[in-house]
Amino acid sequence: MADTELQPRFWVPLGVVGLGLACGLLSWIAAAVVVLFGLFLMLQTALLRLRFEAEALVVTRSGTEIRRFPYSDWMGWQVFWPMVPVLFYFREVKSIHFLPMLFDANALNEQLTTRIGPSGTRLKEAAPPADAPHE
Repeated sequence: MADTELQPRFWVPLGVVGLGLACGLLSWIAAAVVVLFGLFLMLQTALLRLRFEAEALVVTRSGTEIRRFPYSDWMGWQVFWPMVPVLFYFREVKSIHFLPMLFDANALNEQLTTRIGPSGTRLKEAAPPADAPHE
């Protein structure tokens, strides 16, 4: 299967900036904080990319690989909320990850379903901690 890089989508950052501007009616401090967060998300949308490779999901920043998530370590994934996707969750054996939806949600769903399996499916059981008592 060929590598696939997801296209950026600016809807969530723009929505956060819009929410911040609306907060300006109540409090300029709250508005400034929310708008700054929206601008931070815009910057991340411009710089970060998700690339699906044969064995792993790769996160790059300006073309430089910053993290690799092997599919063999995944336990499950979910996109919240399907009608208005704003958050991507996935769990690995060692950790849980939440990412704002800064990329094409339809392509994300398609790639994850093809490479890992349907959303919400328990892919593997977590290994017990190394210091857990043996029965």
